Amino acid sequence: MAQDSVDLSCDYQFWMQKLSVWDQASTLETQQDTCLHLTQFQEFLRKMYETLKDMNSNTIFERFPTIDQLLAKACWNPFILAYDESQKILIWCLCCLINKEPQNSRQSKLNSWIQGILSHILSALRFDKEVALFTQGLGYAPVDYYPGLLKNMVLSLASELRENHLHGFNTQRQMTPERLASLSRVCVPLITLPDVDPLVEALLVCHGHEPQEILQPEFFEAVNEAILLKKISLPMSAVVCLWLRHLPSLEKAMLHLFEKLISSERNCLRRIECFIKDSSLPQAACHPAIFRVVDEMFRCALLESDGAPEIIATIQVFTQCFVEALGKENKQLRFALKTYFPYTSPSLAVVLLQDPQDVPREHWLQTLKHISELLREAVEDQTHGSRGDPLESWFLFVHFGGWAEMVAEQLLRSAAEPPAALLWLLAFYYSPHDGRQQRAQTMMVCRGTLQAW
Repeated sequence: MAQDSVDLSCDYQFWMQKLSVWDQASTLETQQDTCLHLTQFQEFLRKMYETLKDMNSNTIFERFPTIDQLLAKACWNPFILAYDESQKILIWCLCCLINKEPQNSRQSKLNSWIQGILSHILSALRFDKEVALFTQGLGYAPVDYYPGLLKNMVLSLASELRENHLHGFNTQRQMTPERLASLSRVCVPLITLPDVDPLVEALLVCHGHEPQEILQPEFFEAVNEAILLKKISLPMSAVVCLWLRHLPSLEKAMLHLFEKLISSERNCLRRIECFIKDSSLPQAACHPAIFRVVDEMFRCALLESDGAPEIIATIQVFTQCFVEALGKENKQLRFALKTYFPYTSPSLAVVLLQDPQDVPREHWLQTLKHISELLREAVEDQTHGSRGDPLESWFLFVHFGGWAEMVAEQLLRSAAEPPAALLWLLAFYYSPHDGRQQRAQTMMVCRGTLQAW
């Protein structure tokens, strides 16, 4: 490792001198010399990036004080930019210099300078000397028109991608799968640049007809990371496409939510709701495929924690947010409830999806008895054969905590004999594993407690 560091330092000095010579004289000899060394210089850039990517900006400048000069000289050399993957690797190296959270004006100026260089790289190969002379004649300096060129290029590519998405890959200006893959790869170090948002969105939304995913996993990972850290803001449709196309990104979004909930010192229901809504997961879960993955992760957390009240509360708050998002997105459900809750009775899901507060008070007891009948039929009725694992019905009931609260309130308010249907619901909610006899005993204990109250 030490030898590699020494070698890189020696190479650095060698290429710094080379670039200075190439920069000072534009003769046939220097051009030939440049072309002769392009392969070796690209390999040097690759090694340099492998070193830079593990450092922060301050550490980079401590070790390589003139790194900005070296990269700038390379970026303004058309032979280097045009060679193989040098342009891409230069972009990677420049992005390593960016301060994610600039602390002073010097760091902010450095970020602006880097964005200008990136704009130049992306636009340099598309414009010849005549165009450069024309823009200069109009009184525009590179610093003025390069950002505009980047923005226009992004909008043009995004428009082309939308056309492909709408009309497929049979248009005259078809964008091949290879080009899509290449675009996603080039975008990775540019994800957090504001002007690149339309291109990122268009790439996520655009689907080809290939049997396998075209876009690079690194692209999905970089976009997801930027979304989770609030470094970019994309429309919900793009976020849904991201999580549908790349399952690890959805799983990471859920783990990110769990980490925030665990690391928070105080988690009242209101705070949990803020975390959940801020995650965009309830809105994205309006798509059944995303809901099923999220719900399965909640189920695993519930089982791993042995039914911890904190997990149950989180599931219930998430379900409230999900139902709210579902109501906003659809006046009429786009997907059948069976697609969200495939293992339970659709009629039970319909009843539970109601907000308990929307049910008139005089109908509370009747509705709760109906819920109890449906659950009991699913869990205990063997007339038509077992309908499945009782835990499936319990897990559905757990989602809608408002009904369990209503059961407890009705039992406490009952002056006469507590309704058996409500006692069954309460016993099932707290002890779903119990068999019929154990649950009957629990109901007797509950009845005796209430009568003695």
